[in-house]
Amino acid sequence: MDGGRGMTGTLVRDDLEGFRGALEPMTPQERLAWACQRFGDAFALTTSFGIQSSVLLHMLSQLPDGADVPVIWVDTGYLPEETYRYSEQLVEQLKIRLVVAQSSLSPARMEALHGRLWETGQVDDLELYHRIRKVEPLEQALDDLQVSCWASGVRRGQTDHRRLMSWLDPIRERLSLRPLLDWTPKDIFYYMQANNLPQHPLFEQGYSTVGDWHSSGPDGADLSGRDTRFGGLKQECGIHLPQEAVEGLMGDGI
Repeated sequence: MDGGRGMTGTLVRDDLEGFRGALEPMTPQERLAWACQRFGDAFALTTSFGIQSSVLLHMLSQLPDGADVPVIWVDTGYLPEETYRYSEQLVEQLKIRLVVAQSSLSPARMEALHGRLWETGQVDDLELYHRIRKVEPLEQALDDLQVSCWASGVRRGQTDHRRLMSWLDPIRERLSLRPLLDWTPKDIFYYMQANNLPQHPLFEQGYSTVGDWHSSGPDGADLSGRDTRFGGLKQECGIHLPQEAVEGLMGDGI
């Protein structure tokens, strides 16, 4: 299949419901294999190297052509030291074809021009931060690789928005596959245990999810899971949101 931005319109109209029906009874591994076969070089994975990232990366590594699939990591420049070390461990262990996506605006330059956007307590500033450091770098990487379909490890139980997701949804003119959508935290734990996968170092410090160092925290009495992220102001950074939800975020660039 031809890849690239804007190439999924006809596909979505004609085949999306059929694809969803076919994906429903499959295992996560089978969904990944289906996407590799269906989209070929136009298929990619995304990862955050977060608490649960090793599961989907391991599943990919078990596919015959898994080592050829690009794995896009959006490095904001603000990740915890533990995440950078964890990423090196998983890349080496699972033989990942890693593609690092970063903003053209360095952290220092962004702070000089816009300030420390995550500290203001304003949702608009947080959304600008996410656009600069996350959404635009991912879109550029997907463009460069001519990706038509990308898979991620999102699950329904993580946020209110994700409860409404299906196995395959259009996201900003591409298709987004969610092989683990119906998995629970127990499913994740048992899979990691069965396959001897290393845990993110911050898991032992009480983190059930981790992103940037300034916008992540351990679970507490009042907040847990994604509610601990972004100062409690937002559950989503925009990467997994459809076009209409991020039109205010996706501008002409900075």
